[in-house]
Amino acid sequence: MTDTRTAEQVSHLPRDLPDRIRHHVGGRDVDSLDGGTFDVLDPVSNEVYLRAAAGGKADVDAAVAAARLAFTEGPWPRLLPRERSRVLHRVADIVESRDARLAELESFDSGLPITQALGQARRAAENFRFFADLVVAQIDDAYKVPGRQLNYVNRKPIGVAGLITPWNTPFMLESWKLAPALATGNTVVLKPAEFTPLSASLWAGIFAEAGVPEGVFNLVHGLGETAGDALVKHPDVPLISFTGESRTGQVIFANAAPHLKGLSMELGGKSPAVVFADADLGAAIDATIFGVFSLNGERCTAGSRILVQRSVYDEFVERFAAQASRVVVGLPHDPATEVGALVHPEHFAKVMSYVEIGRSEARLVAGGDRPAGFPDGNFVAPTVFADVPPTARIFQEEIFGPVVAITPFDTDADALELANAVQYGLAAYVWTNDLARAHTFADGIDAGMVWLNSNNVRDLRTPFGGVKASGLGHEGGYRSIDFYTHQQAVHITLGPLPNPTFGAAPAS
Repeated sequence: MTDTRTAEQVSHLPRDLPDRIRHHVGGRDVDSLDGGTFDVLDPVSNEVYLRAAAGGKADVDAAVAAARLAFTEGPWPRLLPRERSRVLHRVADIVESRDARLAELESFDSGLPITQALGQARRAAENFRFFADLVVAQIDDAYKVPGRQLNYVNRKPIGVAGLITPWNTPFMLESWKLAPALATGNTVVLKPAEFTPLSASLWAGIFAEAGVPEGVFNLVHGLGETAGDALVKHPDVPLISFTGESRTGQVIFANAAPHLKGLSMELGGKSPAVVFADADLGAAIDATIFGVFSLNGERCTAGSRILVQRSVYDEFVERFAAQASRVVVGLPHDPATEVGALVHPEHFAKVMSYVEIGRSEARLVAGGDRPAGFPDGNFVAPTVFADVPPTARIFQEEIFGPVVAITPFDTDADALELANAVQYGLAAYVWTNDLARAHTFADGIDAGMVWLNSNNVRDLRTPFGGVKASGLGHEGGYRSIDFYTHQQAVHITLGPLPNPTFGAAPAS
């Protein structure tokens, strides 16, 4: 089922859009020092709707200098955790109070369905609340040697955190990095994705209103190969948190190595959803459809490979394809829309190229083209390929769109081999009513996160990250606190200790 109205018939332009987007450095909105800009496109029409400042090395240098000054001389790192917590709760209050506006802008800028963009805006507020609470409630380690020694751990902010964020759910993923970095007392330079700069430009006003001191938050827009590269290579930025493609992660890893920077990188995924014959097929179909088509399929944890036990394979494929064909493709601002427009024409072309590859590798059972009524813009009908061999490119490579590959298996061992047969290892989903199998299978999967009989439901206390080509390090809960702080061990002598004596004076 698709919305048959054309984009031109029901075009939607949010009110009060800015005519340009600027950097935010040291408490001021500024243009690029060389005057450079880049075009920002509306995903529905692919027309330029504004221009954004294109940051270069000089702009990054200025932002880092402002952040460094705020760290070394400003109050933020020296506030008590409770004082920073109050400010971050005010940030959450402001985000919650403006969730409808944030969702409207995010949906327009990224092509996400408005109802899903609203959920992401609310999740952004929850991220700030979570880390505002966690930094107050955290317990630092202490170790006692009775009567002899007391040892404890101090946590200290590291300095200027470089945050590089992607274009899928940009506002929420920015909050996922900003909240723990600020909660622990660091200052930040944010480099958002160039495809979706609109919502990132709102943070400066939100932070100022909440009481974050000037210079603590800095923002530089621009391309990854210029602004992002300068941030990664800057000697006064001791840690980088990056979310994006695995190939970009490899470049960042190499460029950060000479400076021995701390790195946290959440990279690509090609996550399996494994459906055993004893599973609740209705629930599994609902969850796997949501898992690959929500957020337009532009999600790192999408279950984009579905492995189904052969005895229920034909039934599953038939039901899945029929339901996928009923997914509502429509304009992003329409509350009825379930799949909107992909973020950018370059990404649309990439996804459609994989659809064409898939036609020669497997059996197309749903979608495979533009949806009816949308001859323009970045719209892709939910696309389902069945009988996909593990050697196929659509099985092995991340597509990052509303495209799914379904493959049969016979035994548990076959399923595990298929699940682990790709370079990625971010997430996995397992559907079975056999409790022992579920736990055993989860243990055998090469993935940083596994959901049993569930779609992707996050608990913010748990580690988030992957293995293999899916990332380096983990964030979430105390793992984020660990990443954004130094841990200093302090040792106190409580009683006499047997100290060796070197160079003792000879006995008289």
